[in-house]
Amino acid sequence: MSINYLALANAGVDQLQPYQPGKPVEELERELGISNSVKLASNENPLGLGPKAKAAIEQALPELARYPDANGFNLKARLAGRLKVRTDQLILGNGSNELIDLLYHTFVSAGQEVVYSQYTFVVYALATQAHGAKAVVVPAKDFGHDLDAMAAAITGNTKLVCITNPNNPTGTFLGKAELEAFLAKVPENVLVVLDEAYTEYVDEAERIPSIDWLAGYPNLIVSRTFSKAYGLAGLRVGYMVCHPELVGVLNRVREPFNCNSLALAAAEAALDDTDYLQKAVNLNRQEMARYVAFFEEKGLNYIPSKANFITLDLQRDAGPAYEALLREGVIVRPIAGYGLPTCLRISIGLEHENQRCMEALAKVLA
Repeated sequence: MSINYLALANAGVDQLQPYQPGKPVEELERELGISNSVKLASNENPLGLGPKAKAAIEQALPELARYPDANGFNLKARLAGRLKVRTDQLILGNGSNELIDLLYHTFVSAGQEVVYSQYTFVVYALATQAHGAKAVVVPAKDFGHDLDAMAAAITGNTKLVCITNPNNPTGTFLGKAELEAFLAKVPENVLVVLDEAYTEYVDEAERIPSIDWLAGYPNLIVSRTFSKAYGLAGLRVGYMVCHPELVGVLNRVREPFNCNSLALAAAEAALDDTDYLQKAVNLNRQEMARYVAFFEEKGLNYIPSKANFITLDLQRDAGPAYEALLREGVIVRPIAGYGLPTCLRISIGLEHENQRCMEALAKVLA
């Protein structure tokens, strides 16, 4: 007997393609029979696990037979103190990606509209399609968000607007004035998620006071993660900050125990490890400058970035260059799936990893 499982699936699933993560080092080396490869594809923190987070994980190991704190009391308390918000304004998730999907599950129904930019986090498109909603994709402006056009695209059927700042995969950045002007135009019954996964890499003087805006814009949701600058991508822990009543509604749908014990302990410790965070930010700034200098020396086109990656525009199909880099043992990210087939996104790694990447690029593009 043959079953057509796709026909049994919910409407919209048949048009979905699975999310494509960065190629694992082990897979590349197994396929090509090479070793000592470097992965610069997934915007991870190249410093690895911070010392305080590692110590917290080791301390939490004996209690793994027990369920984690379903409400994440200690991490929420630490976050509330750091962000100067109430604990009931916080919701924790298995990475901020789970929380974005939770927003869709809770608020977006089939036929309703979700507004997002042309070149932005691919999960918005996947979640919109999976929930049978209508994607309103606004053409990009200089590879980033055109907020005036996004505001104009909102209709009476719009349920959610998604903005990533700094943007992924292009690294573009929206300033305080333009973002606040946009929020003032959005009807109060339209939710706005501001995904700030890379905010720690932005210079403090330039950062958006998004948390302060929550009091004036109860439809605003600020999303952040411990996967990037805090170095906890493998543990999957993120959080959203929003109106307490909105948190209450989300908690009705949230899976119980969605953050594991090690993630909660490590995230709490990572918040206190300011030396590690500053080291990560400094490394990113230093190595970003090296990539920019390299691209300019070689006459290569790139998109200026405020995140921990930089996007190179080859102005031709980037697929062959990506494959050639793999053969050199360098994994970057082709982003044709984001609508940018001429581009490669390169995560900022350690100094020797970046040097290896630049040497491989020079060889491949010669």
